[in-house]
Amino acid sequence: MKIAIIGAGYGGMAAAWDLKRAGHEVTIFESADFVGGLASGFKEPHWDWSVEKFYHHWFQTDSEMMSLIRELDLDDKVIFPRPLTVMYHEGKFYPFDSILKALLFPGLGFGLDKIRFGFVGLFLRLTNNWKALETVTADSWMMKWAGKNVYEKMWKPLLIGKFGPFYRDVNMAWMWARIKARTTRLGTFEGGFQRFADLFADRLRDWGVEIRLGVKVESIKREQAGLSVRSDGKTESFDKILVTTSPNLMAKLSPDLPENYLKGLLELKSMGAVVMVLSLKEQLSKDGYYWFNLPKEAGFPMLALVEHTNFVPPEHFGGDRIVYAGDYLEAGHEYFSLSDEQLLEVYLPAFERINPEFKRDWVKKVWVFKTNYAQPVPLVNHSKNIPAIQTPIDGLYFASMSQVYPWDRGTNFAVEIGRRAARLMLG
Repeated sequence: MKIAIIGAGYGGMAAAWDLKRAGHEVTIFESADFVGGLASGFKEPHWDWSVEKFYHHWFQTDSEMMSLIRELDLDDKVIFPRPLTVMYHEGKFYPFDSILKALLFPGLGFGLDKIRFGFVGLFLRLTNNWKALETVTADSWMMKWAGKNVYEKMWKPLLIGKFGPFYRDVNMAWMWARIKARTTRLGTFEGGFQRFADLFADRLRDWGVEIRLGVKVESIKREQAGLSVRSDGKTESFDKILVTTSPNLMAKLSPDLPENYLKGLLELKSMGAVVMVLSLKEQLSKDGYYWFNLPKEAGFPMLALVEHTNFVPPEHFGGDRIVYAGDYLEAGHEYFSLSDEQLLEVYLPAFERINPEFKRDWVKKVWVFKTNYAQPVPLVNHSKNIPAIQTPIDGLYFASMSQVYPWDRGTNFAVEIGRRAARLMLG
């Protein structure tokens, strides 16, 4: 078969890997001039490693990702440091990266609240019945079982940070999946995620996959002879096509899809993301903290602040200290329209709260990355709303992070759904 894949993110490349090894002719179309999708990175001339535009890491439980890396014979380049994650409480930050540290966290108070927090966490770790959890919101379930204090201190800030105005609408299966699948040890690739994506693309090319970078697909049509892809004013025929873009873009590319399938695509909710990456002259967290969970109600202007060089050494970046400040935001939020300098002014007071010694002249350079499609919003009974990978148009398939539910977004599940789509295409 002659197969087209739209998108050179991890899902598209994983599908291409399986389809090509099954003996088919595969062409990947990518509008950007690089591979990696939302997990792509950038590099300054004096850095040895790249830095991701939208922060990524792997968990030890990311079995799909680790399996693929082993197949590519790149597992010797995966590292799993154990950085320090902290939570905010009454002006101070406290380690929160183990059961013991969680139980010692003063924000939970003493006695019953800590017991409820522990039992809720244990239950969610042990149960596999997520279907029952998707019938209720995380807001109502946590209020009932974790209690008001635990919910408002621990889980509500996470929901607000992730989903903004939709936080009360998110179902409990999303929270279950987040707790079930995550580990305290976090992994990355030697050289950065872009290095992995580039090596993966090289392996695909070695196998004969054609990767067309900087090529924007304009439309996908069903023709008498099969399916066609129109790009750069030219039309090319394929036996099967896999689209790995956002649901909105899928709807625009293939308007011939039946009305009910299109309606399902367009009704899926998602949050965008705005991420600022900074290179600093000095270490921001003198305690070596890596991931700061920041509650909006405490006046922080972002969801998370991550000091990447407290995870991997600054020597990989010419001695620069790399810091991320990121947020999930609804479309139309003011941060999307601010200039880099304006956004930096918004964020500067938060850096001063992290380290009172911080000064504006510590900032060497700033990069800001924005996307309208970063975090799907799973509503109650969301499994009924997920578009089928095999669309109603014969030979046309769709695989996106909106379909990895109940799991959360991430490269592991991008690989899983890309390979699942490939299996369907192979029949």
